[in-house]
Amino acid sequence: MKMNSIERRAAISLASVLSLRMLGLFMVLPLFSLYASQLAGATPFLIGLAMGIYGLTQALFQIPFGLLSDQLGRRTIIVFGLFLFILGSLIAATADTIGFMMVGRALQGMGAVGGTIMAMIADLTRPEQRTKAMAIAGIMIGFSFSLAMMLGPLLATWMTVRGLFWMAAFCSGLAILFLFIWVPKPPPPHWQADVEPELHSAFSLIKLPLLQQLNLGIFLLHVIFTASFVVIPIALQQFAGLQEHQQGLFYLPVLLLGFILCVPFVLIAEKKHQLKQFFIGAVFTLGISESLFWLFSKSLSISALSLVLFFAAFSLLEAFLPSFVSRAAPHTRKGTTLGLYSCSQFLGIFVGGTLGGWLYGHYGLKNVYLFCVILTLVWVMIATKMNMGEIYHGKRQC
Repeated sequence: MKMNSIERRAAISLASVLSLRMLGLFMVLPLFSLYASQLAGATPFLIGLAMGIYGLTQALFQIPFGLLSDQLGRRTIIVFGLFLFILGSLIAATADTIGFMMVGRALQGMGAVGGTIMAMIADLTRPEQRTKAMAIAGIMIGFSFSLAMMLGPLLATWMTVRGLFWMAAFCSGLAILFLFIWVPKPPPPHWQADVEPELHSAFSLIKLPLLQQLNLGIFLLHVIFTASFVVIPIALQQFAGLQEHQQGLFYLPVLLLGFILCVPFVLIAEKKHQLKQFFIGAVFTLGISESLFWLFSKSLSISALSLVLFFAAFSLLEAFLPSFVSRAAPHTRKGTTLGLYSCSQFLGIFVGGTLGGWLYGHYGLKNVYLFCVILTLVWVMIATKMNMGEIYHGKRQC
């Protein structure tokens, strides 16, 4: 059975809404720490906090917004969340102090509509077509993240980082237009077990060993990612001599190459049923890239190699982890499982930014890389103990 025209339109249009929001959010990330360091009152710790605080507010508001959407309607909550994101982007764009920048970034995170959009996709698709719809959404969202990381530094060469925040506000405004013009009219909302969280079952899911390991994995991945990007732009400027307007041309080829490298490994891992081996290999590769940053941060050529390995491993892990969680989730508690996974991801962003800034301020730039190396070693040890049977052979009930 194939998806009908309304289901295809719903999946693509709602994924576009979420992708536009993500595009606006992540375009600033590769250059954020350089820009924030010029704001009044900026310290390394506050720069890291400003970078990661949207992860905290995103984690806090994701589930409440989902619950409110059951009562007030999906479209209402999505529009409200996008307006919060626009307001946060405008505050960040006009911020002259690090304090106002933190307010703007926190408001961006409060527009936590990802779960609500997924619930709306579920409202507009039949249960037997929902996996396809979610796959379409996942591919588009993943692509928008990669595109944002490449476009941001490139656009910043002529519109500055401040301009990227204005662009983020524009993208969210465009998303609101998409919502009213392109997205099909939804039926009255009702709770969907396969996409929406249920609070009373969260505690039983937290106890499942494989889900614990996977949630810890996405948490560590985003701690490492965000902590690294507190210092990577600064290292490229201080040690390699690349100024803010030059870094876009540096990021574009290494990001693209890293993304291209990860694709065949995803296909081979699935085809040969070697998910665990490739997963551990990706974590190990992430550790190698952080080690190269730590040992050779003054070399531009090795920094380029490190970033290629970093983005290849990151892209691979970002492809594996949600797939693993979805497969391992109890069939009747998939929404709650994915909600816990998302909260772990966003908390990782907050902790990574905050700890990365603190470590940079107190112990220097290179020790942030050392911290990330240690985290990858811990993660490798955790990953080797994962029991992949539930992923290969089906889901347990809860």
